[in-house]
Amino acid sequence: MNQELLNKYAAFTVQVGVNVQKGQTLIIRCPVEGAYFGRACMEAAYKAGARDVVIRWEDEKAARIRMELGEEEALSETKPYELRSYLDYAESEGGCCLLAIHASDPEIFKGLDTAKINRVSLAKQEAMKSWREYTMKDRVQWCVVAIPTPAWAASVFPGLAEDEAQEKLWSAIFDVCRVTGGDPVSAWKEHVAKTSACRDKLNELQLESIHMTSANGTDLTVGLAEGHTWEGACSKAENGAVFIANVPTEEVFTAPHRERVNGVVKGTKPYVYNGQLIEGFSVTFKDGVVVDYSAEKNAELLGQLLDSDEGARRIGEIALVPASSPINRSGLLFYNTLFDENAACHIAFGAGYPTTVKGGAAMTTEQLLACGVNDSAIHEDVMVGAEDMTITGLTKTGETVTIFENGEWAIG
Repeated sequence: MNQELLNKYAAFTVQVGVNVQKGQTLIIRCPVEGAYFGRACMEAAYKAGARDVVIRWEDEKAARIRMELGEEEALSETKPYELRSYLDYAESEGGCCLLAIHASDPEIFKGLDTAKINRVSLAKQEAMKSWREYTMKDRVQWCVVAIPTPAWAASVFPGLAEDEAQEKLWSAIFDVCRVTGGDPVSAWKEHVAKTSACRDKLNELQLESIHMTSANGTDLTVGLAEGHTWEGACSKAENGAVFIANVPTEEVFTAPHRERVNGVVKGTKPYVYNGQLIEGFSVTFKDGVVVDYSAEKNAELLGQLLDSDEGARRIGEIALVPASSPINRSGLLFYNTLFDENAACHIAFGAGYPTTVKGGAAMTTEQLLACGVNDSAIHEDVMVGAEDMTITGLTKTGETVTIFENGEWAIG
C-alpha cells in the first residue's frame, strides 16, 4: 500500500470523519488484521487532542470458531461490564466518540447454522441497545471506515495473488474515499457541499411520498414519516461537532412511514448478512409490511432477517444515491455494505434513525412510532438502485416532481 495515502486516510478519518474533540476519549473497534491502521488512527487522535484512545480488538476467525463450537446460551449472553464499558466513557467528563474499522470476510460464517447466528446476533443487539442509541440518535460522533484483509480482497478480486488483491483493494478504497488526489479534506468539503444541496432541495419540496421504478420490475411507493427530514453527507452530534458517519458516503436519506410502503422492489447487488450472502432478492410490501419475498441465493436467510422481530418486515430508511457515485463508477462489487450501499439507492429493513424526523433525537420510541418511524432490533441496508431508475416525489400540495432520471439527480 501507499504509506503516505494510508496516513492521510487515517488522519482524515479521525479529524474529519469522527472529528475528535479535545478532551474526548476515542473508542476504536479494530480487527486484529488491521492493527497497523488502528495504531495510525490512535496516533492521529492524540494529535487531534483526544484525552485517551481505547482500542477494542476484534477477531472474526475466532468469532467463527465460537459460533461453530460454542453453546448458543453462552454466545447470546452479554455481561453487564460489556455494556458499561461503553456507557462509562460516554457518561464521563469529556465524553467519547467512536470509530469502527471494518475488514471482514463477506462469508465468514458460510456453512454454519444461520438460525443460530441470527438469534445470537439479535440477543447481542438487544443487550447493547442503550449504547446503540448513542449512535442511532447521534448523541456522539461516530464513523465507519474499511480496510482490506486477504479474505475480503479475494472476494473482490478472485484469482489474484493475495498481496496483489489487497493492493488493488487498497487502491480502490483510496479512490472512492477521495484520498488518491492527496487532499481528502478539500475533496470532501466539495463533495459534502454538493450532496448537502440535494438534501436541502428535497427538504424544501416537503414531500408526502416518493415513487421508484426501474426496468427490472421495481415499482415501489414509499410514504414518508410525519415531520421527516432528509439527511446526508454529514451529521451533527449533541455537542455540536460535525462528523461523517460513513466513509465513503454518497447518500441522502430519510425515514419512510412504517405503514405507507407499497409495491415491489428488486435487489440489485448481493447483500452480506451475518457473514453470508443474499443475492437476487425480490420483496413485496403492502401497507408497510413485507408480504412476499424471494431470493436466488439464501432465501431462507432473508426470511430469518425478516422474522427477526415485528419491525424487521418494515423499513426504517430510504436512501437516494446517484449511479454516478465513485463506488458505482469503479465497476467493482465490494461485497461490503459500507461501500455497496453507496453505489446504489437502498432501503433498510428495521429501525429508522430518530434524527430523520424533526426533534426525533429527543423523542421516545412511542413518539417516533406515532410519526411513522420504524422500530426494530436490526437495521440492514439492501441495495435496490439501478442505472435506469426513475424517482418522482409527490408534494403536500399534490405536485409531482422528478427527483431521479436514469439513475441521476434531476434536482439540485
